[in-house]
Amino acid sequence: MTKPSYYAPTGGHPDQHTLLTDRAVFTDAYAVIPKGTMRDIVTSLLPFWNQTRLWVLARPLSGFAETFSHYIMEVQPGGGSAQPETDADAQGVLFVVEGGFTLTIDGKTHALDEGGYAYLPAGADWTLSNDSGAVTRFHWVRKTYEAVKGLDRPEPLVLNEQDITPVVMPETDGKWATTRFVDPDDLRHDMHVNIVTFEPGAVIPFLETHVMEHGLYVLEGKAVYRLNQDWVEVEAGDYMWLRAFCPQACYAGGPGRFRYLLYKDVNRHMKLTPGR
Repeated sequence: MTKPSYYAPTGGHPDQHTLLTDRAVFTDAYAVIPKGTMRDIVTSLLPFWNQTRLWVLARPLSGFAETFSHYIMEVQPGGGSAQPETDADAQGVLFVVEGGFTLTIDGKTHALDEGGYAYLPAGADWTLSNDSGAVTRFHWVRKTYEAVKGLDRPEPLVLNEQDITPVVMPETDGKWATTRFVDPDDLRHDMHVNIVTFEPGAVIPFLETHVMEHGLYVLEGKAVYRLNQDWVEVEAGDYMWLRAFCPQACYAGGPGRFRYLLYKDVNRHMKLTPGR
């Protein structure tokens, strides 16, 4: 099995000789946020987080993608939080792309390193501490949990992608596979954060057009992605943000694998009153 690699931004700032031309675009149907836009000047801070900054890749916007937020967190050695989540209705997924940290959930301690995944139910009592001695960077996807009467809430999960066998898409000769951290038949979950892998030459052979919103962070490789009416080039470190029903497809030209972290909302009725 090929060892995964994970792109992580480091910030910095371009010099005065750098061309302004870039691939960043925001349309009514999608946005592309290239890795070159993740600079020091666009980082944010959060209450109760120490020695930590973050890049905000997605946030709910009326008329666009409305269900989730997506951060890349950067925590210095000794940093972290004893009060990381201030919204009791927010569930979260953490995915480590560099370094590692200690995660405590409801009194139980876990060590996460690269490829580490944690699902944090709404209302969970959790803390995070970077005691690794090195900078750690991880994704944090947040969504308000949509409880359903008669369904229990999910339990916390702590996993690593390297311990999970990817599920191969039918009729793709093994060229397109998905690493699933949550059983798709488990209706307690109303969001999935998966890893999608394309071998060189693999394609999404039709324009997917569906109700799920997407956030796609490219972990490894490069490809040409179809977004609505446009073909765009993307590479490791880029982010794609798709509203519901944005047509999408992909061609992974190589030379190596193309992999991305994928968010989507699932398993719930459509709200009949927008914004309710």
